[in-house]
Amino acid sequence: MFISHKEILETVSMLQKQSLDIRTITIGINLLDCIDDNPSKLKQKIYKKITAKAKNLTAVAEEIQSKYGVPIINKRVSVTPIAALVNAGSFTDITPLAVMLDKAAADIGIDFLGGFSALVHKGFTKGDRLLLSSIPKALSSTERVCASIGVATTKAGINMDAVKLLGDIIKDTAAATADRDGVGCAKLVVFCNIPEDNPFMAGAYHGFGEGETVINVGISGPGVIRSAIAGNKSAGLSELAEIIKKTAFKITRVGELVAQEAAQRLGVSKGIVDLSLAPTPTIGDSVAEILEEMGLEKCGTHGTTAALALLNDAVKKGGAFAASATGGLSGAFIPVSEDSAMAEAAADGVLSLSKLEAMTAVCSVGLDMIALPGDISSENISAIIADEMAIGIINNKTTAARLIPVPGKTVGQRADFGGLLGNTPIIATSKYSAAEFINRGGRIPAPLRSLTN
Repeated sequence: MFISHKEILETVSMLQKQSLDIRTITIGINLLDCIDDNPSKLKQKIYKKITAKAKNLTAVAEEIQSKYGVPIINKRVSVTPIAALVNAGSFTDITPLAVMLDKAAADIGIDFLGGFSALVHKGFTKGDRLLLSSIPKALSSTERVCASIGVATTKAGINMDAVKLLGDIIKDTAAATADRDGVGCAKLVVFCNIPEDNPFMAGAYHGFGEGETVINVGISGPGVIRSAIAGNKSAGLSELAEIIKKTAFKITRVGELVAQEAAQRLGVSKGIVDLSLAPTPTIGDSVAEILEEMGLEKCGTHGTTAALALLNDAVKKGGAFAASATGGLSGAFIPVSEDSAMAEAAADGVLSLSKLEAMTAVCSVGLDMIALPGDISSENISAIIADEMAIGIINNKTTAARLIPVPGKTVGQRADFGGLLGNTPIIATSKYSAAEFINRGGRIPAPLRSLTN
């Protein structure tokens, strides 16, 4: 891949002044060959494979960072959905398996391990039920393990039995980590149309259609996009879209370079580059600030959804031409607690749950890192998830919900999750119940647009 001198200088400026970074380099590992009906042997096989395949990930990431001067923030592993590995045998509780995964992650020096996952959009297997029942204890007793559950697809509709169950699981996970504002829920995300090659946590898992071992890279640069917009105050919206596309192209080229180098050094397949504007609590590294730079007085006001739609589309278009393969989520993230300007807008009452839901119809993910009152019912949590899944199946897009009911806290108070997870005000929810609707159970059928064969 040829990179010009001018591009190098532009990239240096992005790195030094605008917080451009490789947000994650994630190695996906197939674990299907580890299946064993003996729980002890299964754990041993999984531990051995993860630590063998990913043992050099951190060292290689540091070498690439040193060589190119590009910060690589997180080193991560994604694995085959664990639920698929425990259908055989005498398993009754797979929390010990999660603890082993946590140890493997610690021993190879990575930040997070994703794949404590199940795909239940049409029903449950024995392994699915085992994994779901283990989530509260597993996430409260580990530091690095992340869980993702696929409950809906455009082709299948929404498994409302799973949605109902997850309301209870989220409440129980929050209670199990009540001393840390329910932070266990930050490691659990519920998906519609879950991608198999997502490098970002908590939603990463190694899909069944993926190769044996694959490198996927997630790159982020909200500050770079914001700076490009700030330098073009008089641009019309069409011109602004072109500016964002060109900037996204340049950002993604950095991700492509790192992905190629990492795959070569590790001797594994190169997967995808995911260009997702993933904010951090750092001032200037914010998606909300991009929207405000586009002309909104405050993120959440009228016009926010339109501005986000323009941003998300332009980022996808620009990134798609800069890498040999793009994938994952690729677009703009709106995690409230992780975006300081977004959290401020929520605290000011400008950014509501309803507005966030509308924004998810045009961004790349969904309701993300949202702190809810601790006394919200499990049925209303399920109803919020159901609303988000409905947006996904109807619009044939990935949507997700990462919701955190904060034990002992209510609207007007704040939750502090620490580090990159940030802090946020508790967001108000409806006082009216959806329990009767949720308790009907069953499945919301796939929409007409699913009949495309």
